[in-house]
Amino acid sequence: MTDHATCTIVWSAVTAVISLIFSLPRTFNALSKVATFSALFTFVSVLLATIFSAIEPHPAGYNPDPNHIDSSGKKVGGEPIVLAIPAAGTTFVSGMGAFLNISYTFIGQITLPSFIAEMREPRDFWKSVTAVTIAEIIVFSLVGSIVYAYTGNQYMTAPAFGSIANEVYKKVSFSFMIPTLIFLGVLYASVSARFIFFRLFEGTRHKSNHTFIGWASWTGILTVLWVLAFIIAEVIPFFSDLLSIMSSLFDSFFGFIFWGVAYMRMRHADYGPGFYKKRGIRGWVGFIVNVIIILIGFYFLGPGTYVSPSLNTSLARREQ
Repeated sequence: MTDHATCTIVWSAVTAVISLIFSLPRTFNALSKVATFSALFTFVSVLLATIFSAIEPHPAGYNPDPNHIDSSGKKVGGEPIVLAIPAAGTTFVSGMGAFLNISYTFIGQITLPSFIAEMREPRDFWKSVTAVTIAEIIVFSLVGSIVYAYTGNQYMTAPAFGSIANEVYKKVSFSFMIPTLIFLGVLYASVSARFIFFRLFEGTRHKSNHTFIGWASWTGILTVLWVLAFIIAEVIPFFSDLLSIMSSLFDSFFGFIFWGVAYMRMRHADYGPGFYKKRGIRGWVGFIVNVIIILIGFYFLGPGTYVSPSLNTSLARREQ
């Protein structure tokens, strides 16, 4: 946004401080109101990015020579190549890395237990989840596919704003995303801090009352989390690598394994041992589907974790 490379760390630190301040409320009541504006800003941002990608004659980094070699030694050039299946020669590392990047967009279930705990009617959470899931699949799929159709394999970046050639277009579309980025950081920081805070002060008055120890501990936990987040964000130079690592390490559990195991335990508590037999075909289908979900989670955790550092190493060598 500033066109000044040396400002990156400074602005990252400023953003971390701002996010820390907004993370201080200990309930989701305030965040729920901010979330409405965040969703609106996100919609405007991705809509603008999609429109700008479509109306531009060429994406960022375009070179008419199909044999052009860029500064990193990669063959990038020619008209955008758009494929329905991976190109021939695509390695497992790059393919899995791309899959992890895509999947990260759709997996936000780590926050659901915290939301459910503060709902007035916790049993209605499935309605919100269903509505949000349908909306995100439609919006993200359309935006991603349309931007890719005008950008192609060679010029696609993560985030996709980097594929916009016109600097004004790029800054305008990305500017609407800044409030959302802060909100998402605040949301995940709050959920993570609550996980730690509740376990430290479970059964004490500091958990739900305004005490000095409670607020001091809450602030301290958030500060440590934001310092760690700042360090991780600055140490990992490639955004796509960061997404791959987070997806493989965390989405494997909170996006798949956790929910599959939760289903088994809930049905076991309701129907006892052999619950899948007692519920007939419905029980068997639920059991098989959730076993598959758990296995997918282990696939994310195993091969996904292997791919992330490998992808990071290959990109680092390319930069050198």
